[in-house]
Amino acid sequence: MILDSLSNADKYINLHPRFAKAFEFIKSQNLETIQVGKYPIDGPELHASVSEKDGYTREDAKFEAHNNWLDIQVCPKGKEQIGWSARERVSTPVGEYNAEKDVTFFSNKPDTYFTLQAGQFAIFYPEDVHAPQIGEGPIKKLVVKVKL
Repeated sequence: MILDSLSNADKYINLHPRFAKAFEFIKSQNLETIQVGKYPIDGPELHASVSEKDGYTREDAKFEAHNNWLDIQVCPKGKEQIGWSARERVSTPVGEYNAEKDVTFFSNKPDTYFTLQAGQFAIFYPEDVHAPQIGEGPIKKLVVKVKL
């Protein structure tokens, strides 16, 4: 997992061949006014979505991991808490892996929580199990999906 400020995003573009376009998209948006919806960026292997829904409690947050996609998550305004654990420490899946949605959910609880604030991003790799959108009231979320 990587957590940093969007002002430092250029430091990470060499970590994946699609990161330059992903961060270019993020930086080109007015994050405070970006509308809920889906956003194509570069073919089927790089796209974004924006959602806005009420935050979850720590107990109700979905603890998830992906096998074939990376997430670059941005909280466009306000803040949210995110739970995290290394996948090697998580052992109790809830149901089977959903290949269509590239997600496995887990009943374990995160080892740690952090706050993602406006102007920051988090990158989650397949080895990062994460529980996003924890907080009170509506949380707007931008997620860029990057194919491995």
